[in-house]
Amino acid sequence: MTIRIGVIGTGMIGEEHSRRITKTLTDAEIVAVSDVNLDQAHAMIDRLGLDATVYETGQALIEADNVDAVLVTSWGQTHEEYVLAAIKAGRYVFCEKPLATTAEGCQRIMDAEMAAGRRLVQVGFMRRYDHGYNLLKDTMDAGNLGQALMIHAAHRNPTVPERYVTPMAIHDTLIHELDTFRWLLDDEYASAQVAFSQKTRHAHSEVRDPQLVLLETTRGTRIDVEVFVNCQYGYDIQCTVVGEEGIAHLPEPQSLTLRQAGKRSNEILQDWKKRFDDAFNTELQGFIHDAQAGALKGPSSWDGFAAAVAGDACVKAQESGQVEPVSMPDRPDFYR
Repeated sequence: MTIRIGVIGTGMIGEEHSRRITKTLTDAEIVAVSDVNLDQAHAMIDRLGLDATVYETGQALIEADNVDAVLVTSWGQTHEEYVLAAIKAGRYVFCEKPLATTAEGCQRIMDAEMAAGRRLVQVGFMRRYDHGYNLLKDTMDAGNLGQALMIHAAHRNPTVPERYVTPMAIHDTLIHELDTFRWLLDDEYASAQVAFSQKTRHAHSEVRDPQLVLLETTRGTRIDVEVFVNCQYGYDIQCTVVGEEGIAHLPEPQSLTLRQAGKRSNEILQDWKKRFDDAFNTELQGFIHDAQAGALKGPSSWDGFAAAVAGDACVKAQESGQVEPVSMPDRPDFYR
């Protein structure tokens, strides 16, 4: 059975996912799209050569009879509304991060999903599908490093747009690390702190950049993450796990080594889409096949909620300058 997908949000990530579903993946087709900018939606259909209906609202798309599953790739503030509507309609829904912009919003989604009685939601935490991160996960799960004592990490973007403000460094950028470290360590967070350095001259007036996020897990692992979204030189994701028996580094993306004009150099990626292209392909193909089988197995609403709880504490720490507790409730049996 081919899964018929409706896409809500035809911006950069919406078009990228539509392209890979149409050109690369199997067993799915895009049959409906919606965007607040209808001209943009029509333009995407034309660029990709899709035979799809453009709906004026996301709600109308979700209720369409020919839609089996929904891809939510709209502005983050709208995610909760569309995911709740998809659950109510009994549609499988793949929601890009964040699941909702607050933990309370994620809780409402979990409540609706549990009331529906089955998992309908997958969250777009694609790093769990990245080959390099899985190498880290495998060596940690095998016990090769002993207990994980510390993690040093960095999330760097060359630039961000004017609409990007300081809390987005947590909810839109660090949100990936907040999920990834929970998954790598099989642990939850206990506290968060944020420290700001001298501000880079490349940051606009509404964002404090760079910043250092300090996390502690319930088992005592210490994590520091540099978030630097105007680093200028490229898109750079770094992660080093320090264990009792050794240290493991996230592999660098494969690139050509060039010897020329008295220099040896490697290209640094500028585009996050290229860095995680294979991971995006794997996660979406998995979602499609799980929807066909009627049982989602990817990152759940609980994972979106847990990242949001930690994110809320980080935003509070941005404002207070203090160490803020992360109060994580017990995981519901539904998500075990």
